[in-house]
Amino acid sequence: MNPFAYRNVTVVLPDSLLENTTVVVRDGLIHEVLSSSDQDEKRFDPNCDVIDGGGNYLVPGFVDLHVHGGDGADVMDGTLASVQAVCDAHARRGTTSLFATTTTGSRDEITNAIEACRQYQQAPTSAHLEGVHLYGPYFAPDKVGCHSKAGRREPIAEEFDRYFASDMIRIATCAAEIESATGFYEAARKAGCLITCGHSNASWPEMQAAFDRGMRHVDHFWCAMSSVPSLRSRFGTPMQASMAEFVLLNQEMSTEVIADGHHLSAELLEFAYRMLGPKRLCLVSDANRALGMPPGDYRFGNDQTGSRFESDGEVGWAPGRTSLASSIQALDHMIRTMKAQTSATLPDLIRMASLTPAERGGIASTVGSIEAGKRANLVLLDPDLKVLRVHVDAREIPLHH
Repeated sequence: MNPFAYRNVTVVLPDSLLENTTVVVRDGLIHEVLSSSDQDEKRFDPNCDVIDGGGNYLVPGFVDLHVHGGDGADVMDGTLASVQAVCDAHARRGTTSLFATTTTGSRDEITNAIEACRQYQQAPTSAHLEGVHLYGPYFAPDKVGCHSKAGRREPIAEEFDRYFASDMIRIATCAAEIESATGFYEAARKAGCLITCGHSNASWPEMQAAFDRGMRHVDHFWCAMSSVPSLRSRFGTPMQASMAEFVLLNQEMSTEVIADGHHLSAELLEFAYRMLGPKRLCLVSDANRALGMPPGDYRFGNDQTGSRFESDGEVGWAPGRTSLASSIQALDHMIRTMKAQTSATLPDLIRMASLTPAERGGIASTVGSIEAGKRANLVLLDPDLKVLRVHVDAREIPLHH
């Protein structure tokens, strides 16, 4: 592969913008980031292909900590073809690294999903699959959400030890109030995972116990999580502090928002950004198989046993449209929503979709920002933050099927 250079681009760094910049790529890595003054003195390799960026934004490839599906496929289908379809769908929209996320389901279904992810890692077609986010099945009984209730269960070591032994699990979720969560968290910490609490009605003391065992992240803020009112039914009076208060006050905690314009209001998105800041707040897609598909009825999770949901073309709905059922958008959409609905700066917007999740996922040494030595995972965005071009390890990804 010949070296190439993006010229005439505005590079979005984690804390600033570099206008009229050139980014040189060689051997699949970012080789140099040259300012306008450096470019005048630099003589490019005659074999270096030059791409005129047209003054558009060049940003690091997006990193998604929480993604289930896309283009009609779900990771829980448990096949290589489905995992490939999911990675391809998100790569076309600028996500170059993702953590394939499980749902509730049987042991065999989760095991098959993990194995299909391993197969994809050995011969990736587009986005990097950085590992598996073991998300289901260890949810609180009253916080299962749109997941299949039949696939929810308590964690037992005989099961989760097998998942961790695969060496594929990089993010691990469990509801903190479940009695057997302690053993799960300890095993996840030994496996080096980002440990999260999700689909939970946990109180502050339960969160503190989880924190003491390594929990540092909460899944999709305000969605399927405890609140002061929800804990009243568990504990009566005095009212108890919830997951939200624990995260907001504890500087070591991070969380994520689904900024699709349907899960959270503009005010909540602004509140999360202002209270947590771009180093503690991640954007995630939480996308299901209806991403890129026409409105209709689909399954969330395994294509045979997963729960039913309806896509209206903008978001997923549980049967009867009484509650939402995951997102049908990718991270590029989430960034544009945050731009339209919050005061977040462009560097902060991109950081929340790249470097911050990369840091939390333990991959920031190789991805998440545009700097020499990191993978050439690059996305060219127009002034409206729509994807123009995508490169993964310097290889261009077609934006259409």
